[in-house]
Amino acid sequence: MARRWPAARALITALVAAVMTLCAQPAQAEPASRVVVVGVPGLQWSDLSAEGTPALWRLTGDGAAAALSVRTTTTRTCPVDGWLTVSAGQRARLANGSCALPPPPATAEGGATVPGWGEIVTDNAGTAYGAKAGLLGDAVRRAGGCTQAVGPGGAFAAADGQGRVDRYAADENAVTDWAACALTVVDVDDVSRAYVKAGVDSSGAQAQVSAEDRARAVTADDARIARVVGALPAGTTVLIAGLADTTPTPHLHVALGAGGFERGYLTSAATRRDGLVTLTDLTATVLAELGIERPSGAVGSAWRSAPSADPAAAKVEALHDQDLAAQAVRKLSSGFFIVLFSVQLLLYGYAALALRRSGARDRDRRRILGWTRIGALAGAATPAAAYLAGMLPWWRASSPGTMLVVCVAGLAALITALALAGPWRRSITGPGLVIAGLTALVLGLDVISGSSLQINTFMGYTALVAGRFYGFGNMAFALFATASILTAAWLAEPLLRAGRRKAALAVVVAIGLVAVVVDGLPGWGSDFGGVVAILVGTGTLALLLSGRRISVVRLGLLGLLGAVVVLGMSYADSRRAEPTHLGQFWRQLAAGEGWSVVTRKFGAMLGSLGHLEYTLAVIGGLLFLFLVLARPSAWRTPILASAYRRTPTLRPALLAVLTVALIGMLMNDSGVVIPALVFTLAIPLVLAACVRALELDAADAGSTTPEEPAPTPARTA
Repeated sequence: MARRWPAARALITALVAAVMTLCAQPAQAEPASRVVVVGVPGLQWSDLSAEGTPALWRLTGDGAAAALSVRTTTTRTCPVDGWLTVSAGQRARLANGSCALPPPPATAEGGATVPGWGEIVTDNAGTAYGAKAGLLGDAVRRAGGCTQAVGPGGAFAAADGQGRVDRYAADENAVTDWAACALTVVDVDDVSRAYVKAGVDSSGAQAQVSAEDRARAVTADDARIARVVGALPAGTTVLIAGLADTTPTPHLHVALGAGGFERGYLTSAATRRDGLVTLTDLTATVLAELGIERPSGAVGSAWRSAPSADPAAAKVEALHDQDLAAQAVRKLSSGFFIVLFSVQLLLYGYAALALRRSGARDRDRRRILGWTRIGALAGAATPAAAYLAGMLPWWRASSPGTMLVVCVAGLAALITALALAGPWRRSITGPGLVIAGLTALVLGLDVISGSSLQINTFMGYTALVAGRFYGFGNMAFALFATASILTAAWLAEPLLRAGRRKAALAVVVAIGLVAVVVDGLPGWGSDFGGVVAILVGTGTLALLLSGRRISVVRLGLLGLLGAVVVLGMSYADSRRAEPTHLGQFWRQLAAGEGWSVVTRKFGAMLGSLGHLEYTLAVIGGLLFLFLVLARPSAWRTPILASAYRRTPTLRPALLAVLTVALIGMLMNDSGVVIPALVFTLAIPLVLAACVRALELDAADAGSTTPEEPAPTPARTA
């Protein structure tokens, strides 16, 4: 035993030395980079000018710039909400809903603690977004770095999970060492203070701040930013963000990157658009610049440069134009849909009256039916026209609403004229095929080329809402799926008439598969629920055209196949460094967060029933379809039945479209909006087909004159 003791003692000594060595080392080396975040609540691109904001103007010209979407948990993003969103890397809020300035923290030993931080953490953890206040500060701490806050807002953004920052200064003049910490967050708040000082008016609304007072506040903020940037050590990355709204009206704000960002426009994988980024991206950018792995709770993507030689003036104009477009859509959106659905309901009413004119003279009846058909086709052409109108800068007009009406009406007239221009006008489904095919083509090519027709459009999405920035929005999906189903059915009809059923089914399946790929592929549509809806709709159409019966089991198998396909797409996308919505959902499933996402979307789907204009459009469309076309009490023969006799694909197509509407409603947070948009396209096209069938019935009965068109292949078949 004595002989073994020296060896044991040596082993113990070596182990103790190793433990002491490990304890003496930090858990992780301090981040090599430094990042300074400058938050300027309320700063918009319209505030910048070469004379009034020379520092920001120079940074815009030399660095990378973008319009910043600041949407958090409510329509208006208050200053504290913006700071907390930076802290959490997820949409966050102040529980009391106050839009007051952030309160000063309690200072001690050079650092500071945010008041009421525990309540803020608990409240945000319980929201639908599950934001983790303090995520950014904790990540920097774990990486061996420290946090420094300048001003109250900076403390809210840089605080760790306990609400504490390592170093604190009341303003930029009190900072003694800009290189002391890896992360410094600066609150530059003259603009927001001007609005707080103005208070509220007699009605309780935010009082107006004059243009002169706002300009003075912006100039003061610019001077403060110049002092901050001028004091920073070389190699510091600077991120400037107008991270909140100062009025109840939401806007897009300023985002700038300097010190390591190539001259041009900012972009991110979250938006996939040059010159557009989100507030949640700011947290991911800080972590990326510091070389820190992004925690799972942070949902944004790092800003990066899209090189451009545009000077500051061109950047400011282009980025301000994005806000102009978003504001025009916000102001006119409700009126647009009210008018759209009102016109649809009036069309249904006019059609119901026109179809009752059985006792009218032949010439009068032909004229009435002719105008009804044209009106129905024009109504179906309106959605495609609304998207194409996005190619024209109608929002820059002195009267944007009037210009929008002119653009949409003109484009709808052109599409309708095309539908009635060729020999296909004599067919029951020919004009509808032109409109459905054109709608599917416009939307499909749009998502393949970057979704430029959907951003800041009424049936797409806006950066103010920030629900989606690329791919298919729910409204566009509803129209694309409907148009694809109708196109597949009516392209297959000549083959069915020729007795080539297998070839007709091949056409349907091919178009359906193309639609699934366009809708679901992460680089294109990036749509989850739409893949299932289109696949089940296509399967329903194929089964009906093949003469097979639709059963619950078959529908269930189709739905299961759709789920397998879309989950496969999600998994493949999740393996990429910057996944889309599909890949993010898979990661949420893997992290055990999928159920919260599903419940949030299901709750939004139920809440959509409160949107009266959409609900009325759905009810009106169903009543018209059933009471007027399918089961009219004033006619001996249902009008749809007449059209069904003349075209073998109309009934299967209509049932498949109704299937898409139902599944789409259940699987998307837009809920009732989906069938409302489906009916906006499908029912007018069905009405046009029914009217044409009545015209052919009249021709068969010998009530037409020699001027009537010759019978079509649909009639002779």
